[in-house]
Amino acid sequence: MKGARFLVSGKRRADEEEKPFWISFADLMTALMVLFLVAMAVALLAVTKTVSEQERRQAQYRQDIETIMARFEQAAAKFDGVQVDKAGYVIDFGERARFPFAKWSLSAEQEWLLRSFVPEMLNLANDDEVGRRIIKRFVVEGYTDKTGSYLSNLNLSLLRSQRVLCALFATDGDALLSDEQKEEVRDLFLVGGYSFNAAKANDEESRRVEMRLEFLGIDEKRPAPAAANGNFGECAIGG
Repeated sequence: MKGARFLVSGKRRADEEEKPFWISFADLMTALMVLFLVAMAVALLAVTKTVSEQERRQAQYRQDIETIMARFEQAAAKFDGVQVDKAGYVIDFGERARFPFAKWSLSAEQEWLLRSFVPEMLNLANDDEVGRRIIKRFVVEGYTDKTGSYLSNLNLSLLRSQRVLCALFATDGDALLSDEQKEEVRDLFLVGGYSFNAAKANDEESRRVEMRLEFLGIDEKRPAPAAANGNFGECAIGG
């Protein structure tokens, strides 16, 4: 009997020793697969959230541009002959900002129009709701007809756009800008000359100035204003 009891006890011990201590290879692979799927799900969720946020911000950016262009269109409607190209982001003064052949001077009526309309532009640009968030600056673009050489017309187009700034900084005449408005013009307006590039249908329409809006990029901030010193200088008499 003792021998039999020993055999049973020995067999039970051998069975226990043969039971596997580690989990099976199949169970290990299943666990790893579950962990992989969970990690992928988290990663996909993060990527989807990032893409959705970028799309939301881009949509808001486009909406801001549409909103500000619509407001410029409303402002331009108060002035005869001033139109806004919402697709090209251009303020077109039409016949009211055209120049005689080879000239860059503006009439008193043209200067009055510019000094009357620009404060509307400044108000919209400095509006906290949309303007400050989206408008970077205004580019005053001068153009010429195709008569003459490219370089001579480039100089003439620069003189024409410069003459617009001279009208805004004038110290005599009607509808003069305040010193604060002049400082804003200095910070927000840029002069550019384009010779006879982008010429219009005829020479008369080509001798013009336009104002183009430039926008901040997403997350871009408008540069800090220049230190004010009140010294705007004076312009020479126009030709």
